[in-house]
Amino acid sequence: MAISDINEYAHLTDADVEALGAELDTLRREIESDLGERDRRYLRRTIYAQRGLEVLGRAALIGSHRRPLWLLGTAALAAAKIIENMELGHNVMHGQWDWMNDPEVHSTTWEWDMVCASPHWKHSHNYIHHKYTNVVGMDHDVGYRILRVTRDEPWEPRRAFQPLFNLMLAATFEWGIGLHDLELKEVVAGRRPYAEAKPQITLFARKILRQVGKDYVLFPVLTGPNARHTITANLTANLIRNLWAYVVIFCGHFPDGAEKFTPATLEDETRGQWYLRQMLGTANFDAGPAMAFMSGNLCYQIEHHLYPDLPSNRMAQISVRVRALCEKYDLPYNTGSLTMQYLRTLRTINKLALPDSMLRATADDAPETASERRFDGMPRARGLKTALAQLRARRRAARR
Repeated sequence: MAISDINEYAHLTDADVEALGAELDTLRREIESDLGERDRRYLRRTIYAQRGLEVLGRAALIGSHRRPLWLLGTAALAAAKIIENMELGHNVMHGQWDWMNDPEVHSTTWEWDMVCASPHWKHSHNYIHHKYTNVVGMDHDVGYRILRVTRDEPWEPRRAFQPLFNLMLAATFEWGIGLHDLELKEVVAGRRPYAEAKPQITLFARKILRQVGKDYVLFPVLTGPNARHTITANLTANLIRNLWAYVVIFCGHFPDGAEKFTPATLEDETRGQWYLRQMLGTANFDAGPAMAFMSGNLCYQIEHHLYPDLPSNRMAQISVRVRALCEKYDLPYNTGSLTMQYLRTLRTINKLALPDSMLRATADDAPETASERRFDGMPRARGLKTALAQLRARRRAARR
């Protein structure tokens, strides 16, 4: 099932893992010491671009009864929402720009253009997800409590519908994220007192009123007789933003090779082992500068998980060094085209809708689920990359 001994799985010694951790610590210090004016300029340009696109979109929608203006307004607004969520909101609330001591752009003050209240997201994402990354039963982002993405979660009849649940989650991603930290199921079941959950529910309700009021009441009213067209434009822009955010996040966490771990890996976990868990539990996708920007630089999900509080504009630079470290320690660097990473993710979601009895690969040696036991009977390799290559060679030989 999931990985219990991360050093054994990676085919690295304790000394190797700690040396890797020391090199990653050194890289962090180098980037931190180099932060300065060019990073500030990058952030300011991003904010100006995002606000400019939103103003353009809102202005164009004043004439939204004309199809070209509706298309322009919708496209500009969708781009503005994507940039605000991915490159600004997500990264600012990670504390990536706190070093500037700017109260306007600080993790404690930023509220993003999404129905999820920022305190809820910072708890479920910054704390739960990034601390317990891919630890089954502890990281709630493993399937978002809706999808089965590892065989460590037992199959239930409701899983048969998860291809449909996946589509619903993609279209309503901001609502799924908004509900993620509330644990309403626990309240309904009586396992969590309503009095304890009430402050969170109240804050979420206020955020919903703010977002719905802005997108579907205030701005449509400002466009007068074109209010109906403005509502459809805002709905479309939010849908585009939701779909894009969903694809980016899923391609960073659920493709083949994004490994899962048991809680045993957390026992006496060292700094080096934490780094290694982030490297093995996440995945990148190939992107040029424009796609990287529109993804909030989360095409570098591996680097983001190693350094979640370092500015996103440095991830491309960091990735060069991380790739080199993967080569040095014989570790795989999980990346591929956006299309390929998503198709692999989609295959996992659809495949695990089926009972385990209908699946061919074992629970210790499948693309979406693996453990150190997948290497039983094999000689110890110098690192995981070599071990995986030897495993593939053994499979090919067995098929002949």
